[in-house]
Amino acid sequence: MKRFALLAPLMLAVPVVAQDVPPTPLVAPAPVAQTQSAPRQPAPLGAQAPGGPLEVDVTGGISAPMPIAIPTMPAATVVQTPAGSTDALGRQLAEIVTNDLRNSGLFNPLSPAQLRTVMFPEVQAPAFDYWGGTGAQALVQGYIRANGDGTLTVGCYLFDVSAQTELMRQGFVVPPSDWRRAAHKCADMVYTRLTGEGPYFDSRVVYVSETGPKGNRIKRLSIMDQDGANHRFLTNGQSIVLTPRFSPNQQSIVYMSYVGRVPAIYVYEIGSGRQRLVVQNVATTFAPRFSPDGRWILFSMASGGNTDLYRVPASGGTPQRLTNSPGIDTGGSYSPDGSRIVFESDRSGGQQLYVMNADGSNQQRISFGGGRYGTPAWSPRGDLIAFTRMSGGFRIGIMSPNGSGEKILTNSWHDEGPSWAPNGRVLMFYRSAQGRSGKADLWSVDLTGVNERRVPTPLDGSDPSWGPIRP
Repeated sequence: MKRFALLAPLMLAVPVVAQDVPPTPLVAPAPVAQTQSAPRQPAPLGAQAPGGPLEVDVTGGISAPMPIAIPTMPAATVVQTPAGSTDALGRQLAEIVTNDLRNSGLFNPLSPAQLRTVMFPEVQAPAFDYWGGTGAQALVQGYIRANGDGTLTVGCYLFDVSAQTELMRQGFVVPPSDWRRAAHKCADMVYTRLTGEGPYFDSRVVYVSETGPKGNRIKRLSIMDQDGANHRFLTNGQSIVLTPRFSPNQQSIVYMSYVGRVPAIYVYEIGSGRQRLVVQNVATTFAPRFSPDGRWILFSMASGGNTDLYRVPASGGTPQRLTNSPGIDTGGSYSPDGSRIVFESDRSGGQQLYVMNADGSNQQRISFGGGRYGTPAWSPRGDLIAFTRMSGGFRIGIMSPNGSGEKILTNSWHDEGPSWAPNGRVLMFYRSAQGRSGKADLWSVDLTGVNERRVPTPLDGSDPSWGPIRP
C-alpha cells in the first residue's frame, strides 16, 4: 500500500552516530557539518542531575508542570523542499513538539520571548548558562537537514539544564510528506524519557465526522493525527457510519454502517479505500472491534429477539457465539493479551459491565456503582477499564478489571465512548451539547481527571478510536 511504503525510511535508516543504548529502529542524529567546529563530546545517555534523575511526576506534574525550553530547530542549510523551506520547517517542528508536550499537561514550555536563537553549531553544545537563567529544567534542541536523496533528517536532543548533561538523542530520516511525524517522535522521546510513560504523540485517530441538524446528521468516517493534523474523510456520508475501530496493524478500520438502512459491519482498507462486508446474510450486526492479534473481529448480533456477542475471523467466515443470556450483550473489548473480554449487558435489569474469558466462559459482573455502565474499553496496559457511567448525566470513568478502584474523570452533561491512547494514560471521548443542535466534539482527559482539553476537528465529531503508535 503506497501510503505505508512511504514510511520505510523511518524504519530502515542506519544509525550514523554511536549510542550507549541498545539500537532502535530510528536513526540517530548526524553530527554537525564538518565545516563547523567540532561539537563537545556528549555526556553518556541517561545522565542524571547531581540530586537524582530529571523526571516528571505524572500525577503531581499536572499541578506543577516542568518548565522546558524548545527553541526553533536550525537548518543545516536553508533550501526549498516539497514540504517548504528548511528554516520554516525548523520553526514548525519546534512548535509541534511544544504543543505536544504542553497538551500532555505535564510540561510548561517557555514563551517565545524567552527562547534565544540557536545556531546550527550549538545544537549539541547548548548555552547552559543562558538556559539556566530562564528557569527551564529541561531543554530540547534539534536541527533539520535536506538530504541529497530528497529525504529530510531531523535530529532531536534532550538536555538536563541544571546538570548540563545530554540525556538522550534520536534522529529521524523521513520523506518530506512525513516531517510532522518526526516532530511527534521527538516529543515522544522527551515525554518517555522524563515521565517513564510510554509514547503516544505519533499516533492517529479514526472517528465519525458529523454535520447537519440533530435529526438528520451526516456521518462520515474520518482519520487524522492525534493533534488534529492531516485530516481526511474516508467515506462520503451517503450512509451513516458508527463505532469505527483500528486494526492492530493500522491498515484497516472496522465499523458499522447503515447501507440499505440495515446495520451491518464493514472493514475499510485504508491504503486502497476498498470496503467489504464482514458477516453475510444476517439482519443486524454492530459494535465491532478487532482482537489484539488482528485475527478476530468481536461484534454483537441481534437474532431471535436476543443480542449476543460473537466473533468471526477477520478475513470472514462463520461467526462463533460467545454469550447466550436473555437481553442485550454488546460493546465487547479485548484485554491487551487477548485472553479476556469486557462487555456491557442488561441481563441484570440495567446496563452493567461484565468480564469473561475470550471463549465466553467465566462471565462475571464487575460494575456495582449507582446508575448504568456502558462502552467499556480495556487499557492497552491491561490495568484499567474505561467506561461511560450514566447516572444523572453521562461521565467517563475508569476501574480495575475486577471492578475495584472506580474513578470518574469527567463532569460534563454528556460524555461518552472512551478510547485509550497507546500508552494507557490518556483517554479520548466525545462530548455532546445540550439542546437541539446535536453538536458533538472530541475531547481528551488523562488519568488524573484534571488535564482535559478539546481535540480540534473540522466539523463535529463522535465515536473516536485512538490507534497504536505508528512504526
